[in-house]
Amino acid sequence: MKKAIKLACLALFALTALAMWAQDDDSDNGTANDAAAKPEKTAAPEARSAAPAVPVDYLIGPDDTLHISVWKEPDMTVSLPVRPDGKISMPLLDDVQAAGMTPMQLAAALKEKLKKYIADPRVTVVVTAMNSQRVFVLGEVAHTGPMALLPGMTMLQALSTAGFTQFSNLKAIYLLRTENGQETKIPFKYKDAVKGKSTQTDLVLKPGDTIVVP
Repeated sequence: MKKAIKLACLALFALTALAMWAQDDDSDNGTANDAAAKPEKTAAPEARSAAPAVPVDYLIGPDDTLHISVWKEPDMTVSLPVRPDGKISMPLLDDVQAAGMTPMQLAAALKEKLKKYIADPRVTVVVTAMNSQRVFVLGEVAHTGPMALLPGMTMLQALSTAGFTQFSNLKAIYLLRTENGQETKIPFKYKDAVKGKSTQTDLVLKPGDTIVVP
């Protein structure tokens, strides 16, 4: 009788242990399944700074930097400066005139030349640095010399970049502009422009303009 009771107790103990083991196993599997169901968070891609917008009619000039890509031709995809003579050098094509052309015109010209070597070439030209178009700031400013001309840049924007000195005469600022071989002196009413008295007061700059702050 005692032996039978002992065997029954052992059997009950074994069943209890087996049930606990199964419960632990299910719990582990559930944790693993939950982990599989929840994908790991990936880091958000870093935001890229936007490049300055280039007008579609922008004319490429010496010292500009171009990124030229040819679809499915990695060896032909390059970033390069426009030389002082207005030309660029590319694999297979040697020297190609770039200055005086818009990015789309240059892309079309490169496509035509590449047809000798590549079937149906697809060319993209992007101006990544506009260094050929400059204005100049002289006189009582913190930063004198050439300044890159951004699309639509005005006198106020250029002056805010150049800064004034304590001796700047804000009433006598003027712009020197050469057109058709003739230099013109254009007075600039700085205080009126700052106050926004007239939309025509703040002059839009052109390549080669010189701002003088007495």
